Amino acid sequence: MQDQTTRSIEQSSRDAERPGHSLVDSITHFIHRHFLLFLISAYVLAAFLPELGLWLRHLHLGRVSLGTEKVDITLSLVMLSFLLFNAGLGIRAKQLVGLWSHPTVIGLGFLANIIVPIVLVCGLRQAMGLWHSSDEVQSLLVGLALIVAMPIAGSSTAWSQNANGNLGLSLGLIFLSTMLSPFTGPIVLKLFSGITSGDYSEDLAEIATQGTNTFLLISVVLPSLLGIILHFVLKDKRVNALRSHLKLSNFVVLLLLNYSNASVSLPHVVRFPDWDFLALIVTVTVALCVVAFGAGWALARWLKVDKADMASLMFGLGMNNNGTGLVLASQTLADHPNVFLPLIFYTLAQQIVAALVDRKFFRADDE
Repeated sequence: MQDQTTRSIEQSSRDAERPGHSLVDSITHFIHRHFLLFLISAYVLAAFLPELGLWLRHLHLGRVSLGTEKVDITLSLVMLSFLLFNAGLGIRAKQLVGLWSHPTVIGLGFLANIIVPIVLVCGLRQAMGLWHSSDEVQSLLVGLALIVAMPIAGSSTAWSQNANGNLGLSLGLIFLSTMLSPFTGPIVLKLFSGITSGDYSEDLAEIATQGTNTFLLISVVLPSLLGIILHFVLKDKRVNALRSHLKLSNFVVLLLLNYSNASVSLPHVVRFPDWDFLALIVTVTVALCVVAFGAGWALARWLKVDKADMASLMFGLGMNNNGTGLVLASQTLADHPNVFLPLIFYTLAQQIVAALVDRKFFRADDE
């Protein structure tokens, strides 16, 4: 679920050394380098001081109707839309021209991003049936459904850049998964409703057929397109002048969004820790994350692409926009707070695994 306009750590380091480096640049660079620590801190704050986060979540700004579907406009949805708008605003015109320079690789990567996690979860479903609590299993499956149904995270581009990856391929994967999310998201959720049961299955089926299309259109697709259009109108020079401020605002909004959504479930986890359930969530989410990154590596080997394309495939397939999933869950599954936990842990897991993959596969040559 991460910031869709962050750039590579190396580029940030070079920017920090340039003359005229502003206070905003310094703060942004510092947060970028220590983002995982800030993310963990936001979760700790949500666990022990959730009041502000809960208040933010309950701010209702209206409702949008599209046909028979209705979506409540909450502050969380506005913050999510802001992140996606800035992501579109950060895409340069010349980058859009090269988005489809690798149509086959982009298409197969997009399909693998959806299919591989579904196959893995279906394969683990039988083993999960042995778990002592059916309710915990259902919560985990619904959380996984929301992870798989969401588009590729924009932060995958930052990691790809950091690993000298193919920027055009990274942007192509993000663009395709984002634009098609109103269609693919409901399909994935409907599929997962078939492997869940009871109230959880009914909730997923309802989300898939009533509101998900409009939600993803309003919170993901439209803000992204508006950002791209505004960049085209303002031109690169004007947008570049605002880039540091946009990056800093993204970090602030992203951390605030994670804090607000985590305030729903983490306080209960701290007060009444269920260690075996938490261990199950960590095990499954880490396994899903590792397999997703591994699928990018396997696809790159199968297609016999170069190392730059491999980096883009691995980070693209391994990182999903969990912020969107958390906002969707907060609007539709507030009565099942355990559903939030897989999304929270996957957000942490994909950042940690991304750092390990970067070091193992793409930094070894530099040392």
